[in-house]
Amino acid sequence: MMDARLAAPFAWRVRVYYEDTDLGGVVYYANYLKYLERARSEWLRHLGVSQSALLAEAGLLFAITAVNIRYLRPARFEDELVVSVALERMRRASMSFSQSIRRDTADGELLCTAEVTAACLRAQDMRPAPLPPHLFQE
Repeated sequence: MMDARLAAPFAWRVRVYYEDTDLGGVVYYANYLKYLERARSEWLRHLGVSQSALLAEAGLLFAITAVNIRYLRPARFEDELVVSVALERMRRASMSFSQSIRRDTADGELLCTAEVTAACLRAQDMRPAPLPPHLFQE
């Protein structure tokens, strides 16, 4: 059974800056991936997991192995967005997430959905490594 802290959805807020947009003021498609990445990093931080410590102490890092993203509506310059992270599966050496990006408005307009898989790797040789058992414990 998955720890309730891991299963609980997590939300991170971000504002769209000029540098995130194209000439028309629309968020450039690759920047959605950056928002998703930052939200997963903040989710780990929220759980008390330091990626720097994980690398320094255990020689482990995470690498994205698969992304399936669907763009539904454009985010625009100065929009405030809510990026969600929900852990769907933990395997021996990987985690799969369901993520979304919504406009931070009363109706929470859905802009983007993504399914992301991250593998745990040994930094030394970039080979798969088991997730440390203590990683997500209180």
